[in-house]
Amino acid sequence: MDIHIVTLFPEFFHSPLRTSLLGKATEAGILRISFHNPRDFTADRHGHVDDAPYGGGPGMVMQAEPVLDALKAIPDPGRTLLMSPAGRSLDHALAAELAKNSRLTLVCGRYEGIDARLSLCFPMEEVRVGDAVLNGGETAALAVIEAVGRLVPGFLGKVASAADETFAEGLLEHPHYTRPPDLHGHAVPEILLGGDHGRIALWRRQTALTATLERRPELLEEAPLTRRDVEFLASCTSLRPARNLSFCLLHHPVFLEEGTIGTSSLTNLDVHDIARVSRTYAMGPFFVATPLEDQRRILDAILAHWTTGPGDRAKALETVRPAASLEEAEDMLAERAGKRPALVGTSARWPDDGVPCLTPRQVRDMCRDGPVMLCLGTARGLAPEVTRRCRGMLRPLRFMNDNHLSVRGAAAILADRILGDCL
Repeated sequence: MDIHIVTLFPEFFHSPLRTSLLGKATEAGILRISFHNPRDFTADRHGHVDDAPYGGGPGMVMQAEPVLDALKAIPDPGRTLLMSPAGRSLDHALAAELAKNSRLTLVCGRYEGIDARLSLCFPMEEVRVGDAVLNGGETAALAVIEAVGRLVPGFLGKVASAADETFAEGLLEHPHYTRPPDLHGHAVPEILLGGDHGRIALWRRQTALTATLERRPELLEEAPLTRRDVEFLASCTSLRPARNLSFCLLHHPVFLEEGTIGTSSLTNLDVHDIARVSRTYAMGPFFVATPLEDQRRILDAILAHWTTGPGDRAKALETVRPAASLEEAEDMLAERAGKRPALVGTSARWPDDGVPCLTPRQVRDMCRDGPVMLCLGTARGLAPEVTRRCRGMLRPLRFMNDNHLSVRGAAAILADRILGDCL
């Protein structure tokens, strides 16, 4: 594979490309790497390749023309990648895709970036390595070279080595062990010493699954899983993180149709469907709060109707906890969890300025620290006296479109975005 690197700092790559397997691959000609420095193509007698940004602001911007001339000087650049934080994330699938090419060109920016017109003048794809800020594209380019190069035939001693490693099957890799058999009281798992390759393969698959469930559960959403894998994961109840999220469906205080603040009526479908969502996502108790005694009697009748029969509906509706107010629901959850819950509001409208706007990921992180109560408003939404008590407001589910979701529909989407299947 021919790899062309467009960079202001070729020396950045000298040591890594002479080391270990990368060094052996370049010596053997498996990877043929050449450097193209934009400074060699600038008309500036001082070799400058940057200038101040139009519109003002800190830092300098790489000029497009020297980079463009460097690219044009490459006889056959092949697939051209610009290292950019806005690009496609480098993962195993992309590395495998790139490894099928005979030629790659990697463009490394510096300073505040390269003049945006470069990509208009030369066809290229943007690729990023992680979401951290780097000083330049060289570190990212080196990661691309290693991730891609090791998949080129001849780079690794055994083809199976690349196929068995982390992310190749969408999972973290199983743990590895070597001599001695006992290290400071920590023994190698007995199954690895028995010589039963079938049992060893099963152990490795299951330990890869448990490692992924514990450390990177989001990978399981895309990983190719068998029914046997799913049954095993379902049995790992002790490894699943606590679901510290509870719904509280508030019927007071809420905005009514006419814009006043008051109390809304219970709806059978809301109670029924949100309870089933809570059960499906293994959430905490589902609180239904209304100050009206007649409404609570209706709620008792609804629960009695759905919990007297057999089946999943009875199990789901058993999670419902009637409350006279949000404060009572908080007290009930605090008594159960041993800690007062953090309140998070929801709305179909973008929060007012000054109100913290939370993403599902932020709420997920909050759940790791303790109980979180997600307040769902009925009628026209939560009244200000509720939202003022919240730690923040979740951004609307469809903040760039009109909202026509029922509260029970919104609850299902929120549960999935915050918790997913594996989180």
